[in-house]
Amino acid sequence: MPVSPTYRPDPHYPELGPEFADPVRAEAFPKTTLRFRNDRAAATVGLDTLTDDEWVAHFGRFDPLPGNIDPPLAQRYHGHQFRVYNPELGDGRGFTFAQIREAGTDRLLDLGTKGSGRTPWSRSGDGRLTLKGGVREVLATAMLEALGVPTSRSFSLIETGEDLERGDEPSPTRSAVLVRLSHSHIRFGTFQRHAFFERGDRIGALVDHVIANYYPELEGATDRAAALLQVVVSQAARLTARWMAAGFVHGVLNTDNMNITGESFDYGPYRFLPHNDPNFTAAYFDQHGLYAFGRQPEAVFWSLQQLAGALSLVSDADGLVAGLNGFGFAYREELTAAMLARLGVRRRGAEEDAALVQAAFQAFAEGGEALRWEPFFFDWFCGEETRALSGLRAELYGRDGFMTFRGLLADFTADRPERLADPYFSRPEPEELLYDQIEALWAPIAEIDDWTAFHAKLSGIESARLAWGLPAQGT
Repeated sequence: MPVSPTYRPDPHYPELGPEFADPVRAEAFPKTTLRFRNDRAAATVGLDTLTDDEWVAHFGRFDPLPGNIDPPLAQRYHGHQFRVYNPELGDGRGFTFAQIREAGTDRLLDLGTKGSGRTPWSRSGDGRLTLKGGVREVLATAMLEALGVPTSRSFSLIETGEDLERGDEPSPTRSAVLVRLSHSHIRFGTFQRHAFFERGDRIGALVDHVIANYYPELEGATDRAAALLQVVVSQAARLTARWMAAGFVHGVLNTDNMNITGESFDYGPYRFLPHNDPNFTAAYFDQHGLYAFGRQPEAVFWSLQQLAGALSLVSDADGLVAGLNGFGFAYREELTAAMLARLGVRRRGAEEDAALVQAAFQAFAEGGEALRWEPFFFDWFCGEETRALSGLRAELYGRDGFMTFRGLLADFTADRPERLADPYFSRPEPEELLYDQIEALWAPIAEIDDWTAFHAKLSGIESARLAWGLPAQGT
């Protein structure tokens, strides 16, 4: 068997039955050229020992993994897209391929696809993924993980040899199939679908499934659905706060893009902030700024309300309202923790911590377009004023608008200051993932099939991940 002893298949999604997913098969692609494999992620599920040929067989041709899901399952769900309800969704270009226990944590993880071909839910789509879209998702997940954001991990990217026509990039363009490793692909919209059909029995079955496989600590709850909502609210608050601390704009916070384990996934028109701008949007089609950077907490809370609405078929309203009411406090607490982690300092107390975070955002406002998001945290990491005032932005930090931030930060103690000894912090600038940088590394891939810049960027992001030492997945 071409897997290591730590490979532990544990497929549970099929237990839900045919009302939750449809059996499908991947397309037979003209070619399967391996472009990226995440051996660090693969080691956590016992698949790092696969040869490249075996890897391509499983993640390019989708030969079943031993003891796992066969055939793959395209999940059924509905969702609000830009707050308009759409009952015609579902996995239209992907499927759940495997479920595996994670070494060290025993978490149940999914291997899911993107670009694996048409399914019953493809509608007018071709079920494919552009190679550029796959490259962008690999980069997004690497950067988010480096910055401490709970995220799916790009597991594999294989070029598939088809020419695709797209309206938002030069066509024909190259095709790929992506595999992602995620804690769960069960979406808010999964619950919404069964609420739409007024099937409280199916919502109850889904609640039981989620608690059994993801939140077993809730098994004894009297109102299981309300208890589940409460923990999902907490996880969503953590995710949103870490997006904000990372300066990340997801772009399409529809309810089918929010999952029940609080992980970010499915990256389309995302952007990282070049500088602080609450009105910054990622998607060109978000003309009203519904999912702008500063509106992401509101968007997530709105999605949680829709989940609560679906759960109301099987739960008491008071319990659901109580769960929703916890979002504001949880988000503020998580944002404070995330910002202090990014600054590399220890907590002092509720008032002092909140004041420092407020001062940091005021400093961003003072810096305007001259102060990029990532360099601010890079310069002030572990509260080292001498380092910040001897760097490239020393003149900017000397302005009066930064004095409050500097004064407050001086009272905080560095958290693990030995991290500053990492060679990464000797660089003049940190690793960033701005739009123009992605375009620049894509150009040689598109023009001469040169992947050098792509792999260099991934190497740089990995250096950043190790140097920052921010919270790991699921913490």
